Amino acid sequence: MPDTIGIFVNRTKKNADDITYRLVDTIKRCGGKVFVDDSTGHDLNMKDIGLPIEHFSERVDLLFVLGGDGTLLGAARQFACHELPMLGINIGHLGFLSETEPDNLEEAVTRALRGDFYLERRMMLETEVWRHGEMVHQSIGLNDAGVGKGSFARMIQVDIDVNGDLYDEFLGDGVIISTPTGSTAYSLSCGGPILQPHMQVLLITPICAHKLVARPCIISGEQEIRVKVTARHQDMGLTVDGQVGFPLQSGDVVTVRKSKCDTVLIRWQERPFFSILRDKLRGD
Repeated sequence: MPDTIGIFVNRTKKNADDITYRLVDTIKRCGGKVFVDDSTGHDLNMKDIGLPIEHFSERVDLLFVLGGDGTLLGAARQFACHELPMLGINIGHLGFLSETEPDNLEEAVTRALRGDFYLERRMMLETEVWRHGEMVHQSIGLNDAGVGKGSFARMIQVDIDVNGDLYDEFLGDGVIISTPTGSTAYSLSCGGPILQPHMQVLLITPICAHKLVARPCIISGEQEIRVKVTARHQDMGLTVDGQVGFPLQSGDVVTVRKSKCDTVLIRWQERPFFSILRDKLRGD
């Protein structure tokens, strides 16, 4: 049974400090042990429970992530390869990846400490940039890898191979390679389909392709995608989860494959995927 909870908090969010105080107090009252990162511990006068973030995977059983979807994406990249289960507590805007709200802190803590949850594994992406035969960048992400032009640049040429077989080539703004988790993010806004998060597949979604027949495509998660970019300008780049960026040059090749690491999310049984989908994306 878990007894130690770590708190990963985005303190730029409104009321983040107050909610952190409440959460720490709730965990202690419910008989659990708790750690916050040492910077938060220092700033909020809780040095006794401060712990360097790089040691969380050694000392805590579960991680409560206070923030929005972006905060959880950052936590996923940092902790996924440590198999640390994460519970998202939404203090952001959409909170699609979150499982609970600040109004339900006591229930969330009680359920977490008694093990009243299930674990949901989400596949991640591993991305590499190759330049003149040398790997110059590597990253991991939960949602997606986007290859695209800059804000004021002209279109770029995108050539896409899947396991060495040409999938498509087109002029456009770029392409998004996403996981099922990321299918409800950037890919969705570009016309991509919604995928159930447990699926082991990759989704290729062209961005504003200047071609009538360029359409999203779903492939096996065991396949590798190779994207070559060509342009007369240098205003283009790779973004992972919309948070990690790397500038690309004409002729660069971006490879994307399923990562060996998974993100492990804490879920309640009574919140099935399509129920969450309706609540979060209905557009009210």
